[in-house]
Amino acid sequence: MFRFDPYSPAVDADPFPFYKTLRDEHPCFWSEEANMWVLSRYDDIVTALNDWETYSSAKGNLMDEMPNRAGNTLGTTDPPRHDRLRSIVQFAFTKKAVEGLTEPVRASANRALDAVQGERTFDFVSDVSSKVTVDVLFGLFNLPRENERMVRDKAVLMVQSDPRTRQKGPEHLAAFQWMSEYAKELVELRKREPGDDLITALIQAEVAGEKLADREVQMTITTLIMAGIESLSGFLAMFALNLADHADARRRLAANPALIPDAIEESLRFNTSAQRFRRCLQKDVALHGQTMRAGDFVCLAYGSGNRDERRFANAHLYDIDRKPKGHLGFGGGVHACLGTAFARLAARVACEEFLKRVPEFVRVQDQLPWMPSTTFRSPTRLELAVG
Repeated sequence: MFRFDPYSPAVDADPFPFYKTLRDEHPCFWSEEANMWVLSRYDDIVTALNDWETYSSAKGNLMDEMPNRAGNTLGTTDPPRHDRLRSIVQFAFTKKAVEGLTEPVRASANRALDAVQGERTFDFVSDVSSKVTVDVLFGLFNLPRENERMVRDKAVLMVQSDPRTRQKGPEHLAAFQWMSEYAKELVELRKREPGDDLITALIQAEVAGEKLADREVQMTITTLIMAGIESLSGFLAMFALNLADHADARRRLAANPALIPDAIEESLRFNTSAQRFRRCLQKDVALHGQTMRAGDFVCLAYGSGNRDERRFANAHLYDIDRKPKGHLGFGGGVHACLGTAFARLAARVACEEFLKRVPEFVRVQDQLPWMPSTTFRSPTRLELAVG
């Protein structure tokens, strides 16, 4: 009997054989372990993403949701409240987060690479991707630098789940609580002492007379720190992994950095860090011979949709010439990731500097250690050998 357990270390390590079985044989599948339906085909996922009235995010979008997060962030609200939140957050984020970030990202990447200069091997996750994302995010939010390690560690814990208990463990919930309180203190500080940073911009942003409530700012900051540190670091690690495993593509990028943006899009399709998010059904839905009931949770397996041969020819191949329009690396519909411009810029600039300094590398480990998470997928270590 086929089973799909998103808590399984085997799924963390390689979900793609499971996804193929789901797409071909069980396109609308009830997972006992996840206690929800799983949609794995591209068209079904896109339909759900574009039908928020049926597939609601208001009860949380993470496979294992944090307490009190649902209803207070962009990803956990539906229109019309979502539209209000998005317009205000986007006003602040677009203005403050993307403009002028090219050089700070480049400087962060070079500081990280300076520290491993001359090393025969290094861990891309701890030595490069985590350092770059934490450094850039701390500058964006103007956070106290003495908290860097603590904030990074808590962000990583927040996205994890316990594969034994199949839920968030005490350490994961404590990390979320710590980050929420940390964000609350930052909001209170910026209200007293405004600055030229994203937190101040979120507090002050006003669209059509509407501003964010303090609780909305707090939860938005909590989510942005989590996504900015772990999601972006995870994607950079997956991009480096794809290039380590595909030497021809890596050499082409090193020789011609103009190809990097297309390679980023293909990496987001081929091996994205954002694998699975959930929705809650607001009415019964009949699909592929199954009836999903109102109140049921549904997993949208982005990572599977991105490998769906019905949408992408030779989907199992990493092809930097593909230009994969409509991939699900950033989700889609009204809940498409707000930070796409920032993520693309950071990935492009960091990759440019990395390949300039380290054009030849291979991965050391045959088997990688993977983060235990039902939503995200990335290695906790990626040891690379230079030359």
